[in-house]
Order: sequence, then C-alpha cells, then structure tokens
Amino acid sequence: MLETLRIRNLALIDDVELEFCPGLNVLTGESGAGKSFILRALDFILGERISADLVRPGRDKALVEAVFRLDGDELFLRRELARTGRSRLFINDDLGSQERLAELRPRLLMHTSQHGQQRLLSAEHHVEVLDAFLADPKVLAAQRAAREALQAVLARRAEVERRMAGLMERREFLEFQLAEIRKVDPQPGEEEELLQRREDARRAERTRTLAGEAQGLLLGENGLQDMLSSLERALAGLGEDDEGLREHAREVGRFRDGLADMLRDLRSSGSSRGEDYDAEQVEKRLWELQQLQRKLKRSLDSIVALGAEIEENLSFLDESGLELKRLDKEEARTASVLRDATEALNAAREAAAVDLTRDLESELKNLGFSEHLRVLVEFRAQTVHPGIDELRPRFLWVPNPGLDAQPLDRIASGGELSRFLLAVVSLRSREGLPALLFDEVDSGIGGRTLIKVAERIRLLATRQQVILITHWPQLARLADEHFAIRKEVHDGATYTLCTSLTPAERQTELARMAGETTKTDNA
Repeated sequence: MLETLRIRNLALIDDVELEFCPGLNVLTGESGAGKSFILRALDFILGERISADLVRPGRDKALVEAVFRLDGDELFLRRELARTGRSRLFINDDLGSQERLAELRPRLLMHTSQHGQQRLLSAEHHVEVLDAFLADPKVLAAQRAAREALQAVLARRAEVERRMAGLMERREFLEFQLAEIRKVDPQPGEEEELLQRREDARRAERTRTLAGEAQGLLLGENGLQDMLSSLERALAGLGEDDEGLREHAREVGRFRDGLADMLRDLRSSGSSRGEDYDAEQVEKRLWELQQLQRKLKRSLDSIVALGAEIEENLSFLDESGLELKRLDKEEARTASVLRDATEALNAAREAAAVDLTRDLESELKNLGFSEHLRVLVEFRAQTVHPGIDELRPRFLWVPNPGLDAQPLDRIASGGELSRFLLAVVSLRSREGLPALLFDEVDSGIGGRTLIKVAERIRLLATRQQVILITHWPQLARLADEHFAIRKEVHDGATYTLCTSLTPAERQTELARMAGETTKTDNA
C-alpha cells in the first residue's frame, strides 16, 4: 500500500505531504484546484515522464517522494526532475533504473481512470481482461513461449531464404572473383613484406657499391694506403735529423695501421647483405598482386578478407539445402508444440469465460444494472500459424431485456463503462492487487446507481487500499481519510494545497460538494 506521498516544487505545488491509510482515501476539491497535479506526481514517481515545464517557477528542480509498504517492508522511492529535463530515480536511497521500477510498479499501484474505461472498448483489451482470470496463468505463458519459439524458427528460415536468394543471383560472379583470388593466392601482409625486401635489397646494393668505392680508394694503385706508406718513408727519412718530423712519421704509421680495421669492416659491409634476394621473383610477385588489386578495385587486405567471405558464402549455399530441411523439421516440431499450447489456452479461456461472465453479471447487478442483465463472451478465431487458430474473446452484453447482445462500444454509456470497469477491478481485487487508484470512475452516474457504486468501493476498501478522486459527496462521506485540495494565492503567487480534514472540516467539505451554502455564502 501507499503510506506517504510528498511533492515539492511541482507546478502549483510548493510542498505537500499526504499520509494515506490502509482503507478508503478520498481526494476532493473544486475543478482546477490541482487534483491532476497529484495524479501527475504519482505517475512520475512510478516511472512516467513529465515535462520540465512543470517544475515550479523559480525552483531548480521538482521532487516527488513516496513510501510504499511491500511484502511487510517499507519501499522508499524518490524521483527528481531538473529544469533541464533530466530526472533521477532513487530506490531505497540507491540510484535506481526505470527497468527496476517497471518491475515494481504492478505491485505498487493500479491506476483506473477514464482512460481505463476507454480501453474497455478495445477488443484487444478484452483479451487481457479474460486472461487475468485464467485458472492457470501458465497456459498463457506456455502459448506465448511456443509462439516465440516458432517465430524464431520462421525468422531464421526467412533469413536463410533471403540470403540464399541474394547469393544465388551473384553466385557466378562470386565464383569468378574467388578463382581470380585463388590464382594469385595473396597472403595477409605479403605486399608490405615484399616492398620491405626490395627496399632492403636496394640499401644493400648501395652499401656494396659505396664499400667497393671506399676499398678502391684505400687499396687501388696509388691508393690511400700506398700514399700513406710513401709519406711515412719520406717523413722517416727527414726525421733522422728532426725529431718533430720523426714523430709525424710515427703518426702516419699508426693511421695507416688503423686502415686495416676499416678495410675489414668495409669488406664485411659489402659482402653480407642482400645475398638471398631474387629481384626478378620479387618484382614478378609484386606485379601479380598489383594486377589483382586493379582488377578487383580493392586493397590487398580487403581482397584477402573478400576471399574468406566468398568461401563462407559459397559454403553456405552448398549447405543451405540441408539447413532448410533442418528448419522444416524444427518448424513442424515447434508448430506441434504451439498447437497443443493453443488448444490448452483456448480451453482455459472458454472455461474462464463461463466463470467470469457469471461473476460479472453478479457484480454489475450489485452496481445497479437490471436483474435481466447478461454478459457474454464471443470468441473469434485468429490464425497464429497455418492450421492453428487462437480464440480471441470479445465481451458482449445485454443490459436490458429485449435487446440483442452488442459490443460494449455500441451501447455502453460513460456511466455504464465506469461500473463495468469497477466490476472487473472488484473481481480482480480477489487476487490481492496493489493499491487501487480510481480517478473519477464515478463519472456519468448518479442517484441510486451512485449509492451502489459507493457501496462497492467501500467493500473494496475493506480488502485493500483504495485512493479515490471524486466530486460526489455520496462517495466522499465513506472515506477513512479525506483530503481536500484547494488553490490559494499569496503575494501574487498561486499555490495548490492538500490537507487531511478533521471531522468538522469533512462536514464542511461534504456540504460544499453537495452544493449547500453557508451563512457566509448567503451574506
């Protein structure tokens, strides 16, 4: 049940806190007082989106907090709406997700309103209503699971057939492309490797050339080594009488001796690189790869990937016949499961319709309908798979004797729809539904019928929490907790206020709702 609701800075609401009781909680007020803002706040805290325009002027954000009693424990929800439009949700003070809130919502509050009445006019909603009263809900889950399994098989088959059709049209071209690729048989990174080998060979050739030139300068006729030897001898001769020249001769000798290390390095550099390089073979291979790229208009890496893709596609085509046969068997198996599940669901719906129509007739008679009222369920077959028909219900009724059974949308007035919705909810409340919120479910009715509706809502409130928004004093007087919503203006600003009424205040509010005037009004 909903224990507490606090709203701050939302539209005309500055700060309102409501403490709800377990029974019947009634909210009343003049039209335009702000009851809709209470509803918007409840929808917002339970996951609905609202416009950032509803943040009260002059405030940065709106805040809605609610405390629910769920399975004996308190559940605290808080949701903030910033003026920028961004919202944040907290569940028990931890940042929460909309997915988690969506899981919780069916256990927290059931909102029945005029929108719910209009849904009763939809045949699709009739299916939901009847399915809520199945003796064993598992038959519905089993049929849905069987349908999903069959749909998955059919989707897989359609995908295989679609892919086959596309590939069959291109098979000849794909085989041509694959033959061209296999003829050259490119390898990943092969072109880069060949280009690197060619560059390495060119550098090796340049090194050999320069090393040869350097060795020629050192060892050739009249080369540097011979010239240094001659220079050393001449300086040595001159050094017999001059110690300085003798030292120069020794320096030249040391330099000449150092040329031996240089020659060794030059011979090694000129002979150890590029010996295994076959220029003709490399250039031929590069030409083949470049021709393939020009022919297929792709880079070499994408050609390698294309070859693998074509092989996979052609392999798929070769194996697709077997895959279709496998899917045929799988379709037959899942269709058989669906047929059994659908027959079980159809039988369960027919059985539920008997009990539900009987109970609805009883409820509606208690709500002021004729003793001759009849409620029927018409089943229409909907093919869910060739040879498998699902029975889809539609409610018909005869509110007065002498009329043919008609769909709700042909003969139901707003008041009749209100009572029909109340009857459905009353029956469902036996399942232990969450708190029930009735938003003007009493619209379009009055007189003795209104008294009947009031009695039914009062009975509902003995079984579970009910929150009722009404304009009728006949309903409001039954409240266990009565809240009055009013609008006031202070210092040029408008505020919506919501207060719990004392017994004396309740009498005043009921008199206002009944249209009675006070002495002040007459003055």
